[in-house]
Amino acid sequence: MLYRELGTTGLQVSAIGMGTWNIGNQWGQIDETTALATIRSAFDSGVNIFDTAESYGIPSGLSEERLGKALVGIRDRTHLVTKIGRWGRRTGQTVPMTTVDMIRLCTHASLYRLQTDYIDVLLCHEGKIEDPSIYLAGFEQLKAAGTIRAYGISTDHLDVLKRFNADQTCSVVEVDYSLLSRNPEQEFLPYCQEHGIGVLVRGPLHKGLLSGQYSTETRFTDAVRSEWYESDRSHEN
Repeated sequence: MLYRELGTTGLQVSAIGMGTWNIGNQWGQIDETTALATIRSAFDSGVNIFDTAESYGIPSGLSEERLGKALVGIRDRTHLVTKIGRWGRRTGQTVPMTTVDMIRLCTHASLYRLQTDYIDVLLCHEGKIEDPSIYLAGFEQLKAAGTIRAYGISTDHLDVLKRFNADQTCSVVEVDYSLLSRNPEQEFLPYCQEHGIGVLVRGPLHKGLLSGQYSTETRFTDAVRSEWYESDRSHEN
């Protein structure tokens, strides 16, 4: 496995990380034994960075819970990335992220589910946010307390990233990038390189389409990929 420094965070991370959105039943049912074994297998193969979010899973938070269980005993040899800002959105009652206390509340809930006392990288999960000041204030407070080591945002929009990095404090960004989604190459990635922002690639296999396992005959019924079949054109794409 290749290891690289993640931006200016000082973290040495595996070039291939593991995303855990799909271990929480949103991509179809998966039993806990299989979920935990998958995480441990990734670790045994050299993966040391794992990405999750408070909202991942049915019910919400299940992905964090399973990841926390899987990393018991090896947490000190791994790097955790999680995201806050969408708790309850899928079920109709979003937590209002309007004060620093709400940022702290959601972060400490993630710490509990992940069975850890610190988070390596905490990301804002509102990819189109207009005013990130509450997140920035909250993240700075959490970093000063040692609760998080670094912070950033998950977004595909350069203007949003620039607002989040207005004070040059954004260390990491997560962006959708693959052979089917190469727009970041034009301006987004060059901006990150110029400002020393570590990049986490989201969807490198484009939700499995680039894995070579599926064809135009494949029909997905899970909560995430079933949206591809809302129209004939979506299916063709």
